[in-house]
Amino acid sequence: MKNLGYYNGKIMPIDELKIPVTDRSIYFGDGLYDVVHAVNQKIFALDDHLDRFYDSCTLLDILFDIPKAELKNIIENLAKEEGSKNQKIYWQVSRGSALRNHTFPEKVKPNLLIMITDDPLKDMNNMKYDLILVEDTRFFHCNIKTLNLIPTVLASEKAKQAGCHEAVFHRGEYVTECAHSNIAILKDGKLKTAPLNNLILPGITRAHLIKICHQLNVPVIEEAFTITELMNCDEVIVCASGSLFMGVNKIENQKVGGKDPELLKKLQKTYEKQIIDVCGSIIA
Repeated sequence: MKNLGYYNGKIMPIDELKIPVTDRSIYFGDGLYDVVHAVNQKIFALDDHLDRFYDSCTLLDILFDIPKAELKNIIENLAKEEGSKNQKIYWQVSRGSALRNHTFPEKVKPNLLIMITDDPLKDMNNMKYDLILVEDTRFFHCNIKTLNLIPTVLASEKAKQAGCHEAVFHRGEYVTECAHSNIAILKDGKLKTAPLNNLILPGITRAHLIKICHQLNVPVIEEAFTITELMNCDEVIVCASGSLFMGVNKIENQKVGGKDPELLKKLQKTYEKQIIDVCGSIIA
């Protein structure tokens, strides 16, 4: 069954799926989400994403009562039932369904939504991103993967209208992350990326990038870097579950990077091998 949907135990094609208008995700965005990719129905880094998801539930006081092992089993079984070779698996939990009231409703259970679509990973070996810069006007809970994504939506559309792939958020002179990715730079053989705090999402692919750098003895600096550093670095890396370790060609139509392609390719090939070891291939 292509493009499979799930809502509180009901399974059907996504375009037939219905949720109640009282689901708090609709009028408050009161919920959380996460996304993974699978190749040959083998999901990469699912445990890492589940750990972050349950941490976010705690941070938002959402009493999600499905145990982690059970949710993992639900997701894996749905991936097999959907059957595509290249899958994007999205799931979200809302606080529940209740008449509109800003305070938390009592005695309601969280709602679980899962959607699986045929969507291959981007080819980091044969493409590079073009980026734009956007002032970061989001709130101060960017470390929680909430459903409140209007600034991200607006920035992504602005990038699209400019013919670019992503938007780089910055607060003043300092870079935080991208609209739906983390960002890092290579300079003099070292990786630099913003520190984990309330201004960026603790990206799973970001964590994998840092781990691979440690494995390859590439020094890692976790501190904020400036737009000037971004524009003058050796390589820019945009990292996300769907685009992996994507190199960058231009920012604001200005050529960037291209000064350390060997290290960038080494990082990409190491990550590619890890995915192949789990999934059998990058794109089926």
